[in-house]
Amino acid sequence: MAEEEKRTSPEPPLPSPPESSPQPKDPPPESSTSPTTFDPSRMIGIIKRKALIKDLAAAYHAECLALCRELLELQKRKDELTTRSGQEVA
Repeated sequence: MAEEEKRTSPEPPLPSPPESSPQPKDPPPESSTSPTTFDPSRMIGIIKRKALIKDLAAAYHAECLALCRELLELQKRKDELTTRSGQEVA
């Protein structure tokens, strides 16, 4: 009987989880200028980055075209060699 009393004794209540606050602890920092105000220095930076990206794209495009031309020439040479060797055998 003493063992049954030990088994049926109530367990201590578990601590409740901490309540979460509705507002975040660290709100995002406010920018010095609101997005609605016009800042010419930002526009200049955007224009410069856009120009750099455009130049880079043009360079990659030119390199791609050069490599495609080289590949085409190599394919033509291969076709010529295979047709010549095929004609000699016949």
